[in-house]
Amino acid sequence: VQLQASGGGLVQTGGSLRLSCTASGRSFGEYLMGWFRQAPGEESEFVTTITWSGTTTNYADSVKGRLTISRDDAKNTVYLQMNSLKPEDTAVYYCVASQRVAPSRGIQAYDYWGQGTQVTVSS
Repeated sequence: VQLQASGGGLVQTGGSLRLSCTASGRSFGEYLMGWFRQAPGEESEFVTTITWSGTTTNYADSVKGRLTISRDDAKNTVYLQMNSLKPEDTAVYYCVASQRVAPSRGIQAYDYWGQGTQVTVSS
């Protein structure tokens, strides 16, 4: 599967953005999907994941209550709605996919990565 992320940009503190990730290939509905992010000089960090059924989501504590993941299998797309953004949310955001069934926060669980989209939150 190939992943194409979009929707990043520059926003002020407290603002909102919606990231999209469209997948090409078959069986999108069978993939565990998620988002990681990487800030300058930092390692990649788990943000959120959603199971193939869409019924189970997991979030990093740092984004819980502000970011929401969802998926539309008819459009082969996963979304990340980002509200109440903070400067510490500034990073390149990567869409990821896995053929695992169980949710995972581990970077090694995800076989497919998109190209990343930059999110910058100004103070």
